Amino acid sequence: MRISVYVPLLVTVVLAVLAPRPARRLAPRPAAWALACAALVTALGWLGSLALLAFAGFARIPEVAEEGEWSVAALRADDPVYLTVATVAALALAASCVGLGVAAVRQARHLRWARRECRLLPGDTELAVLDDASPAAFALPGAPGRIVVSRGMLRCLGDGEREALLAHERAHLRGRHHLFQTVWRLTAAVTPLLRPVADTGGFILERWADEEAAACVGDRRVVARSVGRAALASVAPVPGRLAATGGAVPQRVRALLAPPPRRRALPFVGGALLLVLCCTSLANAASDSEDMIESAQRAACLAEHGHVPCCLPGAHREGR
Repeated sequence: MRISVYVPLLVTVVLAVLAPRPARRLAPRPAAWALACAALVTALGWLGSLALLAFAGFARIPEVAEEGEWSVAALRADDPVYLTVATVAALALAASCVGLGVAAVRQARHLRWARRECRLLPGDTELAVLDDASPAAFALPGAPGRIVVSRGMLRCLGDGEREALLAHERAHLRGRHHLFQTVWRLTAAVTPLLRPVADTGGFILERWADEEAAACVGDRRVVARSVGRAALASVAPVPGRLAATGGAVPQRVRALLAPPPRRRALPFVGGALLLVLCCTSLANAASDSEDMIESAQRAACLAEHGHVPCCLPGAHREGR
């Protein structure tokens, strides 16, 4: 536990620093899946490490030790975690849990709002055209979701560009991109270190929809013009909506004017190894923490009874 408990925290820092830049250059669909899995695993590892560090300090409280029937002296001798570190970890864990709860409530409210808006939109088809002169286009997740486009936006685009715009928004709904957004927002609420990952994830979702639209239309330049014109004409996108005008538009246009990104395995293999290291280290730290508590319980029994009762965990192993 001396080193392994800190490894998930270090992996989170490494992911936040190194992952965003190469992820933007990878094929967007596998990059989105990889980034979502990485954010989820590292956020859980972050919470697990903080919980183990906080427990190391919590277990030294005499009242807690008496309830758990272990020796505080033995625990202090075996525990490598300083009380200051345990206290900071406990405060960070509380902040992470509060942030996660607040973000979860916000996401639930947003999804309920989106579903309600889907029901209130005119018509019963996937596409809802608003009689509004302001250029706007976005996708609302629901059951099923709806594509919302204003007449002002349709007037700004040519026929092929309209098709590209609708294909882009349809890709957001078909790929259920709002679920990816939810994962990244919740993990960023657990630790601010993952906010760059969430920002990169939003860009990758737009790139994913761009590539799907290019495959549907059959002309990458038409999609690039559609994205550029829609961004120039539209009002500022509303946060939380999946829109073709979101993300870093100039980078998206450059990517569409270039050949489709090649699939590369090395970044995904490296990321997978980091996540395996995170999970393995957390499991090892949890096992060490359990062994430490069992040792403290045996020490308490020796001090009270002069021997270790066979009913205690690990007593048979100790007596061999």
